[in-house]
Amino acid sequence: MEKEKFTSKSYNANVSIVENQLTSFDITNATETSFRVYKDGLAGIHYQQGKMSDEEGFAKAEKNLELKRPYPFEIETGKRSRDKTEKPLSDEEIMDTAKKILKYLRKKHPDYTYSGRVTTHIWEETAENSKGMNYKAKDAYSNAGIEFKHKDSKDISDGYIDFSQRTFKLRHFYKIADNILDNFTKQVPMPEECIIIDKYYGYTGKLRESLTLENLKTGTSLLTGKIGQQIFSKDLTVTHDVSDKTTWMNSFWDGEGVVCKGDKVTFIKEGKVIRGFCDKAKAKKYKVKTTGNAGGSYVDIPSGNFCTMTLKPGKKSAKEMLNGKLAIIPIQSSGGGFKEQGEYTMPVQIGLLTDGEKILGRVPPFTISTNMFDMFGKDFIGISKYNKEIFNDKVMIFKCQAGKL
Repeated sequence: MEKEKFTSKSYNANVSIVENQLTSFDITNATETSFRVYKDGLAGIHYQQGKMSDEEGFAKAEKNLELKRPYPFEIETGKRSRDKTEKPLSDEEIMDTAKKILKYLRKKHPDYTYSGRVTTHIWEETAENSKGMNYKAKDAYSNAGIEFKHKDSKDISDGYIDFSQRTFKLRHFYKIADNILDNFTKQVPMPEECIIIDKYYGYTGKLRESLTLENLKTGTSLLTGKIGQQIFSKDLTVTHDVSDKTTWMNSFWDGEGVVCKGDKVTFIKEGKVIRGFCDKAKAKKYKVKTTGNAGGSYVDIPSGNFCTMTLKPGKKSAKEMLNGKLAIIPIQSSGGGFKEQGEYTMPVQIGLLTDGEKILGRVPPFTISTNMFDMFGKDFIGISKYNKEIFNDKVMIFKCQAGKL
């Protein structure tokens, strides 16, 4: 009988701000453990919140072999540790930072009401087993998530400033806040060509769904039958990337302890569909090699998907990629998304015009209209290198049709 233990620890501290007032400070400190035993092709699993001795945890897991969960796979081996922690704000610094942010915003931009949180998140995961596997990953960051509302607005909220750093620097937050708020109320016309600039995470849902091996093989993926074909822009490369350089609050192993070669696996390379992602069970079913994308279920055998869906950035800044054109940031958008066949529509209640570095004003409300193949194909301008002026992140730029809202 083999034994395995996956553990996740998290520490969260945050100061809440409601309508220009600091209202609360709270801390959560959680430990979760998945005790696993493997015998005769079966897995016994016990999930525990809080601390429990290994003796008791594995005894409960062994008892759960009676549930006959099938797991006919070898467990992993390997030793490695990674710590990406820099200087997250301490409890005292969180409170001090929240006070400074609120004081600065109220003085510099007094026509707004502010709510939100200033937080620190510290995270650690370990995986170890009786075959010698011993993995550990640790990371931490601090965040200011500030919602703002103009005094003349009839909406509950007008927008949100989301800013995270491993080493939190107030001057960087102030620069982004000023950029957004200085011209927020300035009305500007829609540009002739509708170009969207935004963090890409909210636009990859249908692509992720289409790249699961199960969907590709069963014909429920929009990419079924397209492996090896040039479907998207040559500027689009999609990977699962948990390398030291790129990772953000992620382990380098998946829910089964599998580590990808070089901490990276590519699904779309320069627009060409290469493969789908899967865990050991799906890999066995379809006679392929696992891509190391098993979900980290702590309560059952590994299930679901762990995939970062990383879009490779280019070498140009957002402003360079726009090349003199203007783009729109959908700072407040809701009520849309992807449809079954990949069509994408999204009402944009508040959009800000930018040259890629500076916010120029606010455009009239409009509706985005496109589809997955155009968004990442003929209308895909690219992924910029790190944008520190507005997003504090990489950004995606693409063309679309604009309709009336």
